[in-house]
Amino acid sequence: MHQILEQIKTLRTPVRLNGFINGKTVTVKRDNPDDKLHFGKEISLKIYDRQEIAGGQSRYQIAQQPKFTAKTKMLSDRRGDFTLLINGMPVIHVELKKSGIPVSQACYQIQKYAHEGVFTGLFSLVQIFVAMTPEETLYFANPGADGKYNPDYYFHWADFNNEPVNNWEKIASDLLSIPMAHQMIGFYTVADTTDNILKVMRSYQYYAASAISQRVAKRKWSEPNQRGGYIWHTTGSGKTMTSFKSAQLIANSGDADKVVFLMDRIELGTQSLIEYRGFADDRESVQATENTGVLVTKLKRNNPGDTLIVTSIQKMSRVMEESGYKAKDIELINRKRIVFIVDECHRDTFGDMLMNIKNTFPNAMFFGFTGTPIHDENKKKMSTTTDVFGDELHRYSIADGIRDRNVLGFDPTMVMTYKDQDVRKSSCT
Repeated sequence: MHQILEQIKTLRTPVRLNGFINGKTVTVKRDNPDDKLHFGKEISLKIYDRQEIAGGQSRYQIAQQPKFTAKTKMLSDRRGDFTLLINGMPVIHVELKKSGIPVSQACYQIQKYAHEGVFTGLFSLVQIFVAMTPEETLYFANPGADGKYNPDYYFHWADFNNEPVNNWEKIASDLLSIPMAHQMIGFYTVADTTDNILKVMRSYQYYAASAISQRVAKRKWSEPNQRGGYIWHTTGSGKTMTSFKSAQLIANSGDADKVVFLMDRIELGTQSLIEYRGFADDRESVQATENTGVLVTKLKRNNPGDTLIVTSIQKMSRVMEESGYKAKDIELINRKRIVFIVDECHRDTFGDMLMNIKNTFPNAMFFGFTGTPIHDENKKKMSTTTDVFGDELHRYSIADGIRDRNVLGFDPTMVMTYKDQDVRKSSCT
């Protein structure tokens, strides 16, 4: 146990600790000199498996009023309310306040404990904090000993239709239940190495990523059905993280051989590649494509490191057009189970480029992300988003975003312009 605690102390940041938890095993060396048969030998201990939800070797416990020993004599020992443990690791810590007390007081108590050094040692493994009253709940990722607590990233949980869930019984049976608590730690936290911050997904991000991965899991690849569906999430709601998590879930599940994230502009592709690589863990490789030739090579290869690919819709559409690509290469690629995730799918994707890609890969599955889907009233080339991508899988509208303060609100006003004509404009507030 001492060796494990030393490893935890060395890791320190929540990002690296998240990788430790999701690493499945930890290596220790037998150090009991009386055990002459095993002394000095290394062994691997299984600590956590994100796939073993409510099964396998997973064990779930609730620690009521855990005692935190003060780090100095100047401070008093503390008692938390309760902690959820998976395989003995404290991964979710909950602080409670009674009715009539603002939930912000529970958040403040967590911050105070963190400032006093409570969440160190074994308790530095806590990934998610939950602040609860009987009428309201907030959850947020652990910023770590060196991090800052930012109320902008304290989230309310909501149901599939984005209706806030606050009643404590509903929270207990949903967010804090098994399998959800296990999934939140294993699948829906994101250790972002770009800014070295641990992030936890909002409820609408969870529903979207889950809907896409479930649709792929149920796909019968022998049937020619290109349409997977689309996600309607408003601008500024974190679509890049949601699309990455969708791609990661598909890749890790083994339900597809290639997951290709398509951008419609090179500069956006570069930005998304950087973000994707920041979101990926140490065991994952997010592949770039310098040109169409490199793209074809990575699509053909069976290397697991080439599963997640970020490229532009322009490069992908040229696979059949550029000379040098043999029919047998395309045939080889089409034997694979390919999933395309198209960003900003309301843009040029309704043109010839997407049609070229669909014709080249007739058995592939396509998903789209958009903040402004195309409907019957604003059709492009006689097509809607549903015609191109399939059913709407999840919606998070601008009204939802403004209500949740994830998106800036706006205020329509009337202004007088040339020749006393009224023109309706909008300004951000």
